[in-house]
Amino acid sequence: MIKQVIRRLARAPMFTAVTLMTIAVAIGANAAVFSVINGVLIKPLPYADSDRLVSVWLTAPGFNIEKLELSAADYFTFRDEGQTFQDIGVWTIQPVSITGRAEPEQVQSLLVTHGTLEALAVQPALGRRFTTTEDSPTGPDTAILTYALWQRKFGGLPSVIGQTIQVSGKPREIIGVMPRDFRFLDRKPELILPLKFDRSKTTLGVFNYPGIARMKDGVTLDTLNRDLARMLSLEFDRFPPPPGFSLKMFRDGRIGPNARLLKQEIVGEISTVLWLLLGTISIVLLIASANVANLLLVRADGRQQEFAIRTALGARRSAIARELLFESFFLAIVGGLLGILVAWAGVRLLIRLAPTSVPLLESVSIDLVVVLFTLAISAASGLFFGLFPVIRYAGSHLVSGLRGATRSLTASRDRHRARNTLVVVQMALALILLISSGLMIRTLHTLRSVSPGFSQPNEIQTLRISIPSSQVQEPERVVRMQNDILEGLAAIPGVSSVAMANSVPTDGNGGANPVFFEDRIYKDGEMPPLRKFKFIGPDYFRTLGSRLIVGRDFSWRDLYEKRPVAIVSEKIAREQWGEPSTAIGKRVRDPVAIQNRQSPWREIVGVVQDVHDDGSDQEAPAIVYWPAMMSDFWEYSTFVNRTTTIVIRTSRAGSGSLINEIRNAVWAVNSNLPLASVRTLSDIYDASMARTSFALVMFSIAGAMSLLLGLIGIYGVMSYSVSQRTREIGIRIALGAEHHKVKSRFVRDGLLLTTIGAAFGLVAATALTRFLSSLLFRVNPVDPITYIVVTAVLILAAVTASYLPARRATAVNPVEALRAE
Repeated sequence: MIKQVIRRLARAPMFTAVTLMTIAVAIGANAAVFSVINGVLIKPLPYADSDRLVSVWLTAPGFNIEKLELSAADYFTFRDEGQTFQDIGVWTIQPVSITGRAEPEQVQSLLVTHGTLEALAVQPALGRRFTTTEDSPTGPDTAILTYALWQRKFGGLPSVIGQTIQVSGKPREIIGVMPRDFRFLDRKPELILPLKFDRSKTTLGVFNYPGIARMKDGVTLDTLNRDLARMLSLEFDRFPPPPGFSLKMFRDGRIGPNARLLKQEIVGEISTVLWLLLGTISIVLLIASANVANLLLVRADGRQQEFAIRTALGARRSAIARELLFESFFLAIVGGLLGILVAWAGVRLLIRLAPTSVPLLESVSIDLVVVLFTLAISAASGLFFGLFPVIRYAGSHLVSGLRGATRSLTASRDRHRARNTLVVVQMALALILLISSGLMIRTLHTLRSVSPGFSQPNEIQTLRISIPSSQVQEPERVVRMQNDILEGLAAIPGVSSVAMANSVPTDGNGGANPVFFEDRIYKDGEMPPLRKFKFIGPDYFRTLGSRLIVGRDFSWRDLYEKRPVAIVSEKIAREQWGEPSTAIGKRVRDPVAIQNRQSPWREIVGVVQDVHDDGSDQEAPAIVYWPAMMSDFWEYSTFVNRTTTIVIRTSRAGSGSLINEIRNAVWAVNSNLPLASVRTLSDIYDASMARTSFALVMFSIAGAMSLLLGLIGIYGVMSYSVSQRTREIGIRIALGAEHHKVKSRFVRDGLLLTTIGAAFGLVAATALTRFLSSLLFRVNPVDPITYIVVTAVLILAAVTASYLPARRATAVNPVEALRAE
């Protein structure tokens, strides 16, 4: 049978090529998306018994915080009293500079407590892990290299163990090298350092560290959370509150456990996008299958007389059905195998288009699971589009084909019903995907129309530098060095202004802390609301393009004299005092006490417009801006922002020549300062919308594919109708029928099919697009503008696709048409 099918398909090369290409593209697209889902969502994490790994967080409903990181006090308590886990540790990511080997370089370091690498059950490829002694404040300074850093800085030499590396000006002994394939969750640090908590100085609070633990065998997540709740109740008796806070503040926070499986934590919200994407691309496969079914119906229709004769001569209908199904399965499997090649290219494209926030992309591959999935959907597709010709041409009415072959009969309405039904389904499904694409376009347009609180981000160059205490210890000298660097950068041709801050909008840096307002009365132990903190230098708002509503900016004199001043966002001013102008002269302070006295009140000297610091899709947060150097702030007698982001406004942003000049200007002040995170603010801002942009691109591709396949389907049906009614058309024209009436007849047929499909599609889209709600921003899933415009576009395109064969119909020569019959 295989040889017969191959010979039959070889005699129709155009049909075979179009069918295989349609199947390969649709199945390949599904396999590509599934390979990403398999790598990101289905495959276990690359750690031993990864289903026992949990990410340990807290929750504090009293502070209105759903997800709270751990503190040093939490770590010590859990480590000492835990009964449900084998190992537990906390960690953080911190940029550090590496000097003494070629150019200075800033890398991301992973700071871990003892128990973190142990929980992951990862052993270094060379050397060893940290000991508890090395994790103590008095222990030796050590480091573990990642494989990439080992290769880059030490040429992959095994003798690296025992050597020293200068990290932020401090020598550290190298005790290990991690395996080549080591990944820490969804991060890619290049250096691992011990965190070194000092238990004697540990207080409650300072929730800055994510936790990770390995549960004991047989322990459930609920059991672990109950154990954490038990230990949290012990913590208040073991550690004092920090200066300026009371024990009541922490009790009122109602801090509780919020542990979750590590895989769930790493994957996050991207799972919604990926499953929606698979559902979307599956619709494309349905449309493609309907197209192939139509092609097979046309092909089987040409063999109707053959089937009828074979049946009349004694052939079983089941044999004809098996032959039709086998041909469909053969096409589906060959198309699926070709689809694997399409999937391989599609995976490369998806990885390139996917936002950097998509985790575990290195696990994505065309493996056995993906191949089996591809073959499964290929077989299902073959069954789907193979059943149509079987039902139509291997049924009990098959013998009527002998009568239907006579010249006197034109194609009946019944012979078109199956093909018309498939076209209606195609148009309905295409409309769903086009509406989804339209909603995403509207969302992205809405996001772009939101004023972010800064201007022309493509003309703002940013970079990060860090001045460690091992290089410059005095805070005043740090600020002087930063000032000198900014002056050198301001002298670069084309630079209009420069400034510095601990973070820039949407870069993910910075945090929120409580703020007291002097003119408000607080109950005993009451915790003030959390506000985002920014530490900035002069000209930050001018460089960023943020409007100062009232008051003034900081000056260098404010920093050098450590004046007690602050600037607040418009949102804070309106919440507390109604009008921005009223905020000037009011005073605020952080709650941390210094040396048993309260931190000083700081006068508000300016109010700046709100900035969407977490992205345009998030509400603009309330922000307090502090000078980059202050006295008596937090636990520091003199606070200074050592790691800072430099902001440069220039029309040359992003150019290689500018980066070289920036590097020279920085190194002219301190040649040991590496530049990190060199990118424009536009790059950072676009990254904050990456998930929406990715979804938009994917839905647009799927929508375009569905529209194209739908139009091919309606074009094919109209073309076939013209070919089957050639004699009728010739007679009509010979009897004087006007050409435009002949055209309009076929266009009406196409419009009717499209309208019916659009009606079904609108009903389905109303229900299905609600699943997009998490991706939409200020756009209703049932947005009337999108629905109307997309439906109009679909109908217009379908009319065009119907018009082309209708135009060909009017070119029929009546004499030739009658002779052909």
